[in-house]
Amino acid sequence: MNITENEYEKIINHILSLIDNNEYYITQHAHIEMYEELYTIEDVILGIKNGEIIEQYPEHKRGPCCLISGKTNKNRPIHIVTTTTQEKLIIITVYEPTKPKWISPTKRG
Repeated sequence: MNITENEYEKIINHILSLIDNNEYYITQHAHIEMYEELYTIEDVILGIKNGEIIEQYPEHKRGPCCLISGKTNKNRPIHIVTTTTQEKLIIITVYEPTKPKWISPTKRG
């Protein structure tokens, strides 16, 4: 990821602030993925709170976004794609990182 530590902190603090203030919504696509992958909203929130940004997508159709890699309370890996600059956080998709696309939760295959 090619951003400064200061920029990273600004982005993650913005995301966490929106989560803490319940200023977020989940897309239909993310709801479907959560259902299919057996993730709860609590899993998603915890994954964001304990996660780290591992990729950024500045040209995403919903505006600048990032991929957060985190863990659920059962230590299950979770990936969340979310906006980074909106007034409300948009949770775009949620999935479990698996092979062959992911070697580990933070490293692509």
